[in-house]
Amino acid sequence: MGIGGISVGSLLLILVIVLLVFGTKKLRNVGSDLGGAIKGFRSAMKDGESEKGEGSEEDGEEAARLKKDQSTAQATQAEQQEQNRDRSSS
Repeated sequence: MGIGGISVGSLLLILVIVLLVFGTKKLRNVGSDLGGAIKGFRSAMKDGESEKGEGSEEDGEEAARLKKDQSTAQATQAEQQEQNRDRSSS
């Protein structure tokens, strides 16, 4: 028995069906987006804890963090545009 009464063979079959429906490229992008979101959440939590302990952050650190967030958003947007181009060419 596997997870929740589902056998390992059934889990593999489900994985194959998901790969066929979504494709590896889309699943890879979803995984990287999810990882980036978790990383951002952890970073925000760490910043919030440091603000409580030290008071407010310096303006320079805040500006650097905002620039990093903007560059990450731009990279994500560029990836989405590339995916849209790939879909339209297929």
